Amino acid sequence: MAIKSFRPTTPARRQMTVTDYSGLSKCGPEKSLLEPMKKKSGRNSYGRITVRHRGGGNRTKYRVIDFKRDKIGMNATVQTIEYDPNRSAHIALLQYEDGEKRYILAPNGLNVGDTVRSGADADIKPGNALPMANIPVGTFIHNVELYPNKGAQLVRAAGNMAQLMAKEGEYALVRLPSGELRNFSASCMATIGQVGNIDHENVSIGKAGRKRHMGWRPTVRGSVMNPCDHPHGGGEGKSPIGRPGPVTPWGKPALGYKTRKNHQRSDKFIVKRRNAK
Repeated sequence: MAIKSFRPTTPARRQMTVTDYSGLSKCGPEKSLLEPMKKKSGRNSYGRITVRHRGGGNRTKYRVIDFKRDKIGMNATVQTIEYDPNRSAHIALLQYEDGEKRYILAPNGLNVGDTVRSGADADIKPGNALPMANIPVGTFIHNVELYPNKGAQLVRAAGNMAQLMAKEGEYALVRLPSGELRNFSASCMATIGQVGNIDHENVSIGKAGRKRHMGWRPTVRGSVMNPCDHPHGGGEGKSPIGRPGPVTPWGKPALGYKTRKNHQRSDKFIVKRRNAK
């Protein structure tokens, strides 16, 4: 989809761009696939803020997405292509031959009226889901399962795609969008094609109020706080950090530190890391 700009009637309008939604269906969401979504404002079950800078925003309802694609061997017709406020990708409403309706992530090139299918016998075309054992080497895929029958967990954001590089025995080698090369079980499902809404990354927010509509509250730099509020605070004028590295308000490394617990189980599948020199 294209990017739409505006006449500079205000300073914010001068910078703002939006996705051109003219290609989406002019209809509301499927009510049977909606669920209420209560705002937590970054708070956990104890009421404590665990994610800062969240709160407010427009009310939305969750669209139930079929990440498993377990309706095997049955054709489905694309009824609509819709906007989803909960993700960067657009979604497609499918109606199966038995009348059931489900949402899937809309791949680039999928249109209303197209037919999609899940299963080992499906054609290699955008929107069809197959086990990686039945996908030709070199094919671009998305909506990739990490573990068989668990549902897709990887390559789901707008414009993303992975590539099936090789197959050997019970494993399939996939190059992920980050550049990481990783082995997956060949029985894991993946969907053909690239996730749609590929111009999402080129949209300019334009003004602070638009982020507030999305549920994001302001972020204050630690260097402009007082020493009692942040380790970076205090000093005359623009002071340096004053310690070996940037930290959070609670003294933990701000640029990340190792937290992985299952690396012994997971690392054996990684052939090349995304940050390998």
